Amino acid sequence: MKLTVIGCGHLGATHAACMAEIGHDVLGVDIDEGKTALLNSGKAWFHEPGLDDMLARGITAGRLRFTTSFAEAAAFASVHFLGVATPGLPAGSYDLSQLRAAIRSLAPHLGQPALIIGKSTVTPGTAAALQNMVAALAPAGPAAEVAWNPEFLREGCAVQDTLRPDRIIAGVTGPAAETVLREIYQPLTDAGVPLIVTGVATAELAKCAANAFLATKVSFINAMADICRAAGADVTTLATTLGMDPRIGPAFLRAGIGYGGACLPKDVCGLQTFAEKTQAASAAGLLAAVNEVNQGRIRQVTELITGVCGSLPGARAAVWGAAFKPGTDDVRDSPGLKIASWLHQQGAEVTVHDPMASGNALITCPHLSYADTALTAVKDADVLIIVTAWPEFREVSPADAAKYAASRVLVDACQGVDAAAWRDAGWDVRSLCQDTQREGEGTGFGCLTSSPPFTAGRTSTTPCSG
Repeated sequence: MKLTVIGCGHLGATHAACMAEIGHDVLGVDIDEGKTALLNSGKAWFHEPGLDDMLARGITAGRLRFTTSFAEAAAFASVHFLGVATPGLPAGSYDLSQLRAAIRSLAPHLGQPALIIGKSTVTPGTAAALQNMVAALAPAGPAAEVAWNPEFLREGCAVQDTLRPDRIIAGVTGPAAETVLREIYQPLTDAGVPLIVTGVATAELAKCAANAFLATKVSFINAMADICRAAGADVTTLATTLGMDPRIGPAFLRAGIGYGGACLPKDVCGLQTFAEKTQAASAAGLLAAVNEVNQGRIRQVTELITGVCGSLPGARAAVWGAAFKPGTDDVRDSPGLKIASWLHQQGAEVTVHDPMASGNALITCPHLSYADTALTAVKDADVLIIVTAWPEFREVSPADAAKYAASRVLVDACQGVDAAAWRDAGWDVRSLCQDTQREGEGTGFGCLTSSPPFTAGRTSTTPCSG
């Protein structure tokens, strides 16, 4: 089948490459000429494992290419996916300007009946509003239908999550759109992936509701971490016991700095705002509490830092991590970068190292200094703060780090290292879970040891991304 994917960011470029991989002829569309040129060379402008190889295969096979022309897109296919970004607005709702711009650019060129399939994260009513825009702008009028097919991608696993998803949601208004979506995804459904056909409003809710629930789990275990600190209990073992309950499951039950990225923060706020507008007061209150717990984690980290450092002006701080989670170069809404920037604002000299995201962090936070390695970042540091749980950081010897640092003071905000090993090497270790040696330390199940390998299949303890 011929189809287009409008918007070639993390979602759109991955979706385009994967649709070509399963045999469709795909034209990606983006207004950025630099991005389309890079994609046509077989490379993405962001890091996603396996994507570059897939782009190259699709382009070489002649099933995939990219353009900036909406007229070309309308002539190429009658099926158009919308994969543009819907970032959060300060007031909490979604910014739909890119969706509207895509419709305004595409619809006037539609000379044949078309199916427009939204994949972006939105709240109910968005598809209906876009349907009205299409009817007003497209020569085909009402024959151009808008359906919704939300994505459930995790950054670092986006290719896998597109080709082997847990489920496919098809929100349609009639049988014609259902037939098209079934044909598009037949290679996946034939392999056993369930396809759920529903109304458009349910499909619009599916993504933000899923992310709000996952965020709730993150905030819940972080609230339990506070209780564990007060009780002298071990939150990691507690999380293990909770995760063994099949009604709860282990994913997203790792206490730490809280969730970030382009997905969970905006979806919690977006759904909360929608709940407030629709007078769903209890739902709005629940989501507000989830968000407050998450924001409180950053405040708690700053309090730990202040507690061990005292005066911050002139202090030298090393920050390990910048990405909002390990396995990606995405720094959007990164709690760790917020903490690094706060340190800078307090007058500290801040040096950041991230194995993958330092380049994007430099663009976002050029006021910070950056180091090529974890050890060079800690050189002459008065305090080391770990904000992203990269596996590389667990491999650093605390004795080696002590040779570089001015003081052996560690604030671990994300269970990033083995606390017992670092304490044995003479470090004063503080964390959001425990700031003194308590239950479980030294047993292999302490708060700062790595979480047990709960995951099975594509379940992950890291937040998803859209």
